[in-house]
Amino acid sequence: MTDVRPLAIVGPTGTGKSELALAVADRLAGEVPVEVVNADAMQLYRGMDIGTAKLPVADRRGVPHHQLDVLDVTETATVARYQHAAAADIEAIRARAAVPVIVGGSMLYIQSLLDQWSFPATDAGVRARWEQRLAEVGVAALHAELSRVDAAAAAAILPTDGRRIVRALEVVELTGRPFAASAPRIGTPRWNTAIIGLDWDTAALDDRLTRRTNLMFDAGLV
Repeated sequence: MTDVRPLAIVGPTGTGKSELALAVADRLAGEVPVEVVNADAMQLYRGMDIGTAKLPVADRRGVPHHQLDVLDVTETATVARYQHAAAADIEAIRARAAVPVIVGGSMLYIQSLLDQWSFPATDAGVRARWEQRLAEVGVAALHAELSRVDAAAAAAILPTDGRRIVRALEVVELTGRPFAASAPRIGTPRWNTAIIGLDWDTAALDDRLTRRTNLMFDAGLV
């Protein structure tokens, strides 16, 4: 059964996304199974449980969770890797006639998944050459070089953001077009996903985050 409509629960840190996902699973219990797909970039990593507010296995109420603990801290999380892996999880969940519930606040990851973004090609050699150039001339000078070949990209990227400057120069070299021409476009959510956005009054959310932080220290964050 592949016509199951997924649900995405999104919003800022501390708004109760994980709790709502479990409440949805409880509500649908006996009717249709629910499986959660993580969309928090930091929760992809093994061993970073307290500071990322990752739900302990014992607190997941038997609900399967995907895209948790899939990377070592020495590995770099990428949007493209996440998009591919999470999409495969969602397709498998729907094939089991279960409801995928996508939960998290890393909006770039969520948009890449639901809008089925395509990403510009990458070339390790070209990127390494621009990274070497960055090391040689410094970030400000490399930003100036980007300004000369793609003024719009330079205006949109902070002159201190070496990683994005390198990526922009890599894409411009590989495509022969401005960096913006390769930017993903927002479309209709894939799988007809229903999206719920959570938010709180600022003062109330600040209080929730303060209490969460204190609990993290109590749990051994240091």
